Amino acid sequence: MTELPNEQAMRSYRLDRIRSLMAEADVAGLVLFDPVNIRYATGSRNMQVWTMHNPCRYAFIATGGPVIMFDLGSSKHLAAGLETIDEIRPASAWDYMMVGSRNNEMAAKWAAEIADLVDRHGGGNKRLAMDRADWLPVQALQKLGVEIEDGKAITERARQIKSTDEIKAMRISFDACEESIAVLKSRLKPGMRENEALGILMQANLDRGGEYPETRLLSSGPRTNPWFQETSDRVMEVGDLMSFDTDLIGPYGIYTDISRSWVVGGGLPTDEQRRLYELSARQLDHNIALLRPGMGFVEYGEKSYPLPGEFLANRYADVAHGCGMGVEYPLILYPEDEEHGLYDGVFEAGMVVCVESYIGAVGAREGVKLEQPVLITENGPELFITDCPLEDDYF
Repeated sequence: MTELPNEQAMRSYRLDRIRSLMAEADVAGLVLFDPVNIRYATGSRNMQVWTMHNPCRYAFIATGGPVIMFDLGSSKHLAAGLETIDEIRPASAWDYMMVGSRNNEMAAKWAAEIADLVDRHGGGNKRLAMDRADWLPVQALQKLGVEIEDGKAITERARQIKSTDEIKAMRISFDACEESIAVLKSRLKPGMRENEALGILMQANLDRGGEYPETRLLSSGPRTNPWFQETSDRVMEVGDLMSFDTDLIGPYGIYTDISRSWVVGGGLPTDEQRRLYELSARQLDHNIALLRPGMGFVEYGEKSYPLPGEFLANRYADVAHGCGMGVEYPLILYPEDEEHGLYDGVFEAGMVVCVESYIGAVGAREGVKLEQPVLITENGPELFITDCPLEDDYF
């Protein structure tokens, strides 16, 4: 039987991680707008997707004081009883969609309330971290003497190391994702539209307590090359490659990220399809084997599998990335992408990373997308999934 996480212990661990890094950054408080960060720090959720683009819900965390949840007036009951939240207040809106031409006035009102919390709980410290912000509230806070700092370094670094209970929650979420993939595989057939196939995957995730997809990355035949073509109404034919990236938010709000490529119709792959698949699987195996605590991000990128020249221009966006409640820190770029923000750091035990591969030559008909989630332990890498193996025998 699958072992369930202790959700209260998980919430306590996460809030402690946030507060520890706030103290390290020497800030009086942290304001969170990103609904994923709010959920991480407090365990509270409310219309996750809608609040991603409507800044009407936020949380204030004092480094040495209370956690105050600002929620929609009609939704305050959703966070009631959570031990991580000391007070629930109605949120103030300044977004033009909500308040129109009163936006400057309402931003000033919002800032006055937040500045008061900084004064009350900051002990004279006027530094406030924010994970994201619109210009109007930032300007209003600065007029009140509040110094704004970037809070993303706090939230991303907090989220990178998983607790024992988080790992339990992640295993349950990935189990749901693996089962959803199995449902898709059992129902996939020639004549099905890409959108129908994606709908099967999404529905199976919902049936298992999942929540929503972050992308629409399922494509077939010539639409598998280049990658990142969103799902369409193309009808899949016998012998097509069908490649997908789950990108599903599953149970407990955990992001489940698995990529697979199959031949539609169940026939044997062509020699070219087999070649692409073998190279992609080889890249994954090589890069997974490298993962261990203490290895630097830049070193990892430099030692990663060297793509043959014909596939380099169409390489995936990253070699690997952190995984938790979304795509998380770190994002490991290819050495060729140094100009795009390549940075260093160190892998640690307790991190979960997704190792990526895309193999498709510029101008070729098809491409193969594979991806494996991996837990980094003191003894090295451990595959995070059990029932969704690569199809090495088939290919």
